[in-house]
Amino acid sequence: MSFLSSATPKLAPWKVLLVDDEPDIHDVTKLTLTRFRLDERSLSFLHAYNGAEAKQILARETDIALVFLDVVMEKEDSGLEVARWMRKDLGNQFTRIVLRTGQPGQAPEERVIVDYDINDYKEKTELDRTKLFTTTFAALRAYRDIMKVEDARLAQLNYREGLERVIAASAHIFQQRNLKDFASGLLQQVVALLRLEQSMLLRLAGASVITGETEYEILAQIGDLGKDVICPQLIAQLDDARRNRISRLHGDTYVGFFPNSSGKASLLVLKGVDEISDIDAQLLEVFCSGVAIAFDNILLTQEITDTQAELILRLGDVVESRSNEAGNHVRRMSQICHLLALASGLPDDETAVLMHAAPMHDIGKIATPDSVLLKPGKLTPAEWEIMKQHPTVGLSILDGSSRPILRAAAVIAHQHHEKFDGSGYPQGLKGHDIHLYARIVAVADVFDALSHKRCYKEAWPVDQVTAHLREVAGQHLDPVYVELLIANIDKAVEINRRWPD
Repeated sequence: MSFLSSATPKLAPWKVLLVDDEPDIHDVTKLTLTRFRLDERSLSFLHAYNGAEAKQILARETDIALVFLDVVMEKEDSGLEVARWMRKDLGNQFTRIVLRTGQPGQAPEERVIVDYDINDYKEKTELDRTKLFTTTFAALRAYRDIMKVEDARLAQLNYREGLERVIAASAHIFQQRNLKDFASGLLQQVVALLRLEQSMLLRLAGASVITGETEYEILAQIGDLGKDVICPQLIAQLDDARRNRISRLHGDTYVGFFPNSSGKASLLVLKGVDEISDIDAQLLEVFCSGVAIAFDNILLTQEITDTQAELILRLGDVVESRSNEAGNHVRRMSQICHLLALASGLPDDETAVLMHAAPMHDIGKIATPDSVLLKPGKLTPAEWEIMKQHPTVGLSILDGSSRPILRAAAVIAHQHHEKFDGSGYPQGLKGHDIHLYARIVAVADVFDALSHKRCYKEAWPVDQVTAHLREVAGQHLDPVYVELLIANIDKAVEINRRWPD
């Protein structure tokens, strides 16, 4: 994975602090070192005229490379006090210190030079242009090398910390089983890793290898990215990342490209990014290489689940078409069950299982003779007994599977004609002895039957439907799910509108 940025930042100058109570010394030093360069970096001078000013500047500026420090200023040992304060109180062990004195005989004791890590000592009279240049060069080169070692140490610590966060993040998101939850968890962890507030995870909509689709689908989003999230400028950046298979920084927007074997490459959009450091790039690479595998597995699992759900819907269509039911009946049933499950606080995995299993509720009718199933008039007692066999037949067809959806479908097929007061069939179960899946399906089934035209009745208006549901609550239907449906009746009516007969 590569990271490109169009702008190459200009190297900042080395900061040099001049501490001396003689203004002329400041001017001469600055003039002498005007053309100094080390690693293509010039010098930037800061000025202090006593020990107190020096301390203020050193406390404020944390990246001063070199201090030229006069020994005698307001006191005979002012410079030594600044040096002691730098090393002991401020804890600055990196800035190089060159002591300067204009008074021979004021040289500090050797132990002071050692204890305060003073790097050089010069008399002002001996600092001609050449010696000042070589002294500065030696001090800055030492500072540069020290900081390289320190940067490497910090980078190792940061990388180790980052890897720990990557491992923790991966452990969390790999627990997610569906694509949307996985994408949301992934995005939250990437944002946490890089400490950003605005981001988006996208993929190509559909199976692009097969369909050739090029539209982008937002899988997850964090922060306010504006109304027109996928604007023409962003589309161009996404197309560039996908076409060149590369991650790139566009101004303050980072677009990351993460391919996987499914052909549905994921694209990460991070807003408000100043730069992607080498460590951040490595962490993203480590994180996303593992994520790509999990992403493929989830896509495969989702494909299997979607295929299973589609087959169930189509099988449900076949059953309903035999009994002259409209094809969209099973789709509406599935969506109403999903609505009630969500409203009741059922966990997401159980909600999904119920939604996919509900279309199989009448699977047992596949064995009901046409003479009974399609009879326009009232059934005889003998015919009714045959009709009442379809829940048991449905159980026999679906029972014994270890798959959650088929296990749920078996329960629903067997129990969806049980009534809350115990007067239903085939087992005469009562109240909460009836599985909650079957209780939800029963409410959805009655609502759909009343809301739509059948060969024996016209469609009822919504008010009449809700009145009847309340009338049979506690007898035929579970009153809890009846009230939930009525509380969400607008959503239920919208489901009817989207899947009409």
